[in-house]
Amino acid sequence: MSETSPKLRAELEGIPTYKPGRPAAAGGPVAYKLSSNENPYPPLPGVMESVTAAACNFNRYPDMACTGLMDELSERFGVPVSHLATGTGSVGVAQQLVQATSGPGDEVIYAWRSFEAYPIIAQISGARSVQVPLTEGDVHDLDAMADAITDRTRLIFVCNPNNPTGTVVRRAELERFLDRVPGDVLVVLDEAYREFIRDPEVPDGVELYRDRPNVCVLRTFSKAYGLAGLRVGFAIAHDPVAAALRKTAVPFGVSQLAQEAAVASLRAEDELLGRVGSLVCERNRVVDALRAQGWTVPETQANFVWLRLGERTMAFAAACEQHGVVVRPFPGEGVRVTVGETEANDIFLKAAEGFRKEL
Repeated sequence: MSETSPKLRAELEGIPTYKPGRPAAAGGPVAYKLSSNENPYPPLPGVMESVTAAACNFNRYPDMACTGLMDELSERFGVPVSHLATGTGSVGVAQQLVQATSGPGDEVIYAWRSFEAYPIIAQISGARSVQVPLTEGDVHDLDAMADAITDRTRLIFVCNPNNPTGTVVRRAELERFLDRVPGDVLVVLDEAYREFIRDPEVPDGVELYRDRPNVCVLRTFSKAYGLAGLRVGFAIAHDPVAAALRKTAVPFGVSQLAQEAAVASLRAEDELLGRVGSLVCERNRVVDALRAQGWTVPETQANFVWLRLGERTMAFAAACEQHGVVVRPFPGEGVRVTVGETEANDIFLKAAEGFRKEL
């Protein structure tokens, strides 16, 4: 047998592994998973019925064009179908965007820390990541990001609200930044948590895209809509970008079950808004309680909170687990905690209070 191995792309060496939120241990003391920014509510009304009906036909391929979903999204957002593209969650669409714009020698700019998939998908394409540190307040430093643009820059991610800090960039600073970006550089407004925003100064990316051909908006059904297990996201962009996304999509990537669930979810927005409102109230309660305990908590417009803990990060995560909740640690940096059920949030707050008293 030959001792040689197949030749693989050198760009794959050293790619960081995406670390999903760890689930609660089976049979262990942990009762709640607050590590993946999942929606604690069950599917919206009508969703389960749609999925059950679609399941009767999963011996057939799904509609590759996602026709029903595309039509629904077109009506919901007031955009042409030709400006839409779907994928396996917003992260799948994000990877398609990098594939469509960037290769060896090109640069992809994003804040850091931000969504941990960005460096992975950039490196897979062979592009170079340009990571621009957040400000001391854990917010995108848009001036520094604009200064980092070179003639090799092909794509810029702006995660708004930012994962994992929950912080936002507001209209004036975002528009000033977009005015500085060359027209041949694509700016991707990653708005996975858009539905949780309550700050009126945070712009809707869809409104910014309308008269800016180099702006693309990412959205997902995984968070507010509660379809994380079905993997469906979408992009809104002008014709050339949307067409490129459809070309780079994995054929039949979005299952028929996911398509039907997404359509049903869009039609249940009244119920959705009520659920999101409840989670926002819980978010505010958690932030107020943490600050009352003495923690410094950045203003969050997402469905999670961020605690910058530095070298105490892993100890804090372990303390939470001992109390019965799993959180998402970023070693040496901090902890992201999803706003979940009231009971789960109470357990987390108790753990945080106990840890704080021991400092």
